[in-house]
Amino acid sequence: MMIETRRHNPPTITGLGGTGDIGIVTLSWTPVPWATVVDHYAVYVSTASSPWTLLAKTVYPHFVHRGLGFTGVTRSYRIVTVDAAGSRSAPSAAVAVANKTSVTVSGTPIAQVGVYDGKGEFALTPNKSAQYPVKFPNDVDYTYPTSVPTEDWCYLMPGPADKWAGSKNHQVLFRFDLPEAPAKDLDLALWLIDSHAKIPGSAVLSVNGTMVERLTFAPGATKGSTISDSTLPNSPLKPSYLERPLPKDLFKPGQNVIQLLKDNGSWIAFDAFGIYGRP
Repeated sequence: MMIETRRHNPPTITGLGGTGDIGIVTLSWTPVPWATVVDHYAVYVSTASSPWTLLAKTVYPHFVHRGLGFTGVTRSYRIVTVDAAGSRSAPSAAVAVANKTSVTVSGTPIAQVGVYDGKGEFALTPNKSAQYPVKFPNDVDYTYPTSVPTEDWCYLMPGPADKWAGSKNHQVLFRFDLPEAPAKDLDLALWLIDSHAKIPGSAVLSVNGTMVERLTFAPGATKGSTISDSTLPNSPLKPSYLERPLPKDLFKPGQNVIQLLKDNGSWIAFDAFGIYGRP
């Protein structure tokens, strides 16, 4: 007598949530119990104009959807569990998440160095960082719009972990004029082509001598010390984007100074650095 074995579908995912940032959406969910032998989680995405599509497979209870551009778009996500036997769970409840719109899209440029394009165009680009102590003995002191990006702003900003730059703290000063005090807060857009993979560290951000906050940099791929174009096909670089509001009361008519003090960790590789006004 043959006994029929009934296959049970794995449990449905719960706890799916997401947060949006510039160019990315980060998803996380509650993993299924250990009693289920999971082969992978299937991540599905849809928009108002597109049906559900398989986005990725992962063995982890989290996923980062990258390369979403710099204008905010709301997308819906859901997860399906696939077990070792190939059985599939019912889809999880969907969650809607929007990536953030960059201030480089929504704002008005006031002063900037570099182009927000994923490519390096500064001094010592891309593999001449050992010349930093000679080229920038007093670090970077840049005045917009008279300074020259290819001469006066360095592609890599070293940190105290970098022996090639003297194993000490380093800073950049970014100077620009305002005809009058701003009526609204301004925004900083600091885009990186890459950063050190293990110890990108952090830096203190100040405006006109007043500390605003400590910026923590995302780990990169380290390859940015020799490569400066993150737009090439299959580029190994890991760009990241930091955008922060700057209170209007910190600014004044005439010259203003933004200071970035790298007193922790290793280097970061600049894409562009700029100040934006709000509409």
